[in-house]
Amino acid sequence: MNTLFASLSVIGQTSNKADSGSYTLHTERIQSEVLNEERTVTVQLPKSYDKNPDKKYPVIYRLDGATNLVMMNAVLESLQAQSAAPEVIIVAIENTERLRDLYPTVNRDPNGPVGIGGGGANFLNFITTELMPVIESKYRVHDFRVIAGASAAGVFSLYAVQKNPALFDAALAYSPAVWWNYGATGKTTVAFLKNATALDHFIYTAIGNEAAPMRSYYDNMIVGIKENQPKGLRWVNETFENVPHNLVSSAAGFSAYHNLFYSEFMQPHHYDGSLSSIEEYYKNVSNQRGEHIEAAEWIIRELGYYYVNQQNFEEATKLFKYGIEHYPNSPDAYNGLAYGYEQSGQYRKSLEQVNKALSLASEDYDGYGVYVARKDRLTKLLQK
Repeated sequence: MNTLFASLSVIGQTSNKADSGSYTLHTERIQSEVLNEERTVTVQLPKSYDKNPDKKYPVIYRLDGATNLVMMNAVLESLQAQSAAPEVIIVAIENTERLRDLYPTVNRDPNGPVGIGGGGANFLNFITTELMPVIESKYRVHDFRVIAGASAAGVFSLYAVQKNPALFDAALAYSPAVWWNYGATGKTTVAFLKNATALDHFIYTAIGNEAAPMRSYYDNMIVGIKENQPKGLRWVNETFENVPHNLVSSAAGFSAYHNLFYSEFMQPHHYDGSLSSIEEYYKNVSNQRGEHIEAAEWIIRELGYYYVNQQNFEEATKLFKYGIEHYPNSPDAYNGLAYGYEQSGQYRKSLEQVNKALSLASEDYDGYGVYVARKDRLTKLLQK
């Protein structure tokens, strides 16, 4: 998606820097002309922000404020430790009149406060024309944007994607209160997806132990999404039957981000038998991280090992050769192919490849002893 360009319509703003452990927090106060009030957001910068002055980061717009940062940090740090998520900038938006801003329609359902809501369009306008220009001019964000929220904020997250698909690449909706106004947002979400021929987005929905009328409206929306998924949409829906409404975002947080972000370590289930799927996968990784990332040699080799273990030697050989093509100076790449040939009983071909590995490795190379042992073993097998 293209970087957002919008004129800044703010009367004034202040920034206050505070240290929060290894993160840096900034408080932005925007005098909003759209909302006719001052709005406050907390911007959390990643740990590496000052160390990498040229690096740009994806940005998560988290509704309902900075109280969510502790949980988000715990989840994201666990994923980042495994290279399963990038470092991110988090923009935590504080509330003033929550129900007014987060619901796009006025509620007429007597199960809730009648006559409240309807400010969603105005609030989205504030985010688009006032908040985002501040964030994108002051902080090093790239154009991968996520919006996340729970309950009313989950409704707004779904609304934002359907109202302006170019604005966010992903929406995380934890127990979205789609019962509001007789299920209005659930219905418009289904209609939007039904009319979309393609949608290169990620949507996460989750529900807890909700009772009527919430659950029936939510279930109807889920059925509608299942029946009307446009091409390109990645959608994950989960149910936490024993989790109450206010804890769904905690229960679902790890899964949401684990499914949203592509790991730098491609797993076998992402490989469809075509080598182009490796390139497509890392294109997605690069798009999320805002930098070019390719499959490491050992990742390609691990895919080959997986197919050797499945006794699919043809697929394994294809992958090992692909690794050699991309890393022709890597001894391990040739040893991977040697392993595949050895396991399939092609000892002469295996010996040829392990000799290539040895020709590229010095005696102090980590795998050198493994190569020598393989060569000795193959030589004896061929002499029988």
